Amino acid sequence: QVQLVESGGGLVQAGGSLRLYCATSGRTFSFYTMGWFRQVPGKEREFVATISRDGSVTYYPDSVKGRFTISRDNAKNTVYLQIGSLKPEDTAVYYCAASAGIWQAITEYVNEDRYNFWGQGTQVTVSS
Repeated sequence: QVQLVESGGGLVQAGGSLRLYCATSGRTFSFYTMGWFRQVPGKEREFVATISRDGSVTYYPDSVKGRFTISRDNAKNTVYLQIGSLKPEDTAVYYCAASAGIWQAITEYVNEDRYNFWGQGTQVTVSS
């Protein structure tokens, strides 16, 4: 079992940047592949980033590649999402998630069903 708490969201202007944090507690953090998703009301949750257990491998969808950077600090039990060049369409609730599963390809983790634990989310609002 692991608990996830996101923070760092807020209201920012388009073109700005933001760093989201996901602090974890419970079982050994390095045991989990971590991911970030976002959701807009009325739409499905969208995958935006994932990082392997040791932080050596990351993966992003084309829609955010180059603007989003996921990282983790296993000593601090925290995963981060740096978002740059924010756009109004980035407005969403951002969730971090932990996967205890083991799939060979990092691309497997785009699927939210791969994740066992979720945080409560943090709101990001981008004004134009």
